[in-house]
Amino acid sequence: MTSIRDQYRTAARTALALVGDAAVVKAWTEPSALAGFTVGGLAAHLAQQITSVTAALAADHAGKAHVRLFEHYDRAAWLGADLDNDYNTGIREGGERAAETGPAAVADEARAALAALETALPAMDGTETTGNTRWPYAMSLDDFLRTRIMELVVHGDDLAYSVAIDTPVFEEDVFDTAAWMLARLAVKRHGQAALVRALARAERAPATVSGL
Repeated sequence: MTSIRDQYRTAARTALALVGDAAVVKAWTEPSALAGFTVGGLAAHLAQQITSVTAALAADHAGKAHVRLFEHYDRAAWLGADLDNDYNTGIREGGERAAETGPAAVADEARAALAALETALPAMDGTETTGNTRWPYAMSLDDFLRTRIMELVVHGDDLAYSVAIDTPVFEEDVFDTAAWMLARLAVKRHGQAALVRALARAERAPATVSGL
């Protein structure tokens, strides 16, 4: 399996291509498949999974508690929360504000961020302390990039579905990382039996095993 830093860069390239897709640009101001997001707002939120990494690497995380990957999701204010809670509303508003600059500007900013990461990430070993600048805690670089990989895969599907184009096919290791995380979150929320039945026993599968 490739390193998480390599997986992230591959996933970001795939997502960036989707942000600039003609179907996304054409539908920029139309409603997306996610309530409260326009297509442009959702595309900008997807692009922020790239720009947030450059911001995270530049930030000072001194004094913050250090958490492990799934401890982050235990603390996440948005996980399983109502769409109109303060955190989810803030996420949507941030995407919509970013989208106001237009599709070209959103893509250009993400492209510049990715270019910087293409140079920076290979020189790192993944143990560096970082994290989203809005979080009151920090985590290792590799764990932070895992959270971004899952966001890129999930929101890549949301965005493609919103404009009726094929969902991007992510590199196999990238998808494996996202699928592992989604499975762990699903088990935490619904239990092991529910996930096993959803994947292997259609006749007794639950209505949902979503972990998000």
